[in-house]
Amino acid sequence: QVQLVESGGGLVQAGGSLRLSCAASGRTFSSYAMGWFRQAPGKEREFVAVIAGRDSRTSYADSVKGRFTISRDNAKNTVYLHMSGLKPEDTAIYYCAADATPGWGSSPRFYHYWGQGTQVTVSS
Repeated sequence: QVQLVESGGGLVQAGGSLRLSCAASGRTFSSYAMGWFRQAPGKEREFVAVIAGRDSRTSYADSVKGRFTISRDNAKNTVYLHMSGLKPEDTAIYYCAADATPGWGSSPRFYHYWGQGTQVTVSS
């Protein structure tokens, strides 16, 4: 069983930055693919970024590429999402997800474990 706890959300002005953190329990964190997703009111949950477990390959949604950076610290069992150049359309609940399946995925169906989410609000 893996538990995920997100933190770092909040209210920020357009153009600002935030760093989200996701702390994970479990001994094999380093082998897990870790993803970030977001869900705005009335919209489906969408992929933001992922970092693979074994080789830390990363992938990003086109909408955040160049502005967001995903990273992980296996010693701390934590994955981060550094967000800069924030836009009002980035406003959403951000969720951390994890899965032990080798490789990585951009679909929510790939992930077995989910955090409770953290709200990010970007004002114009």
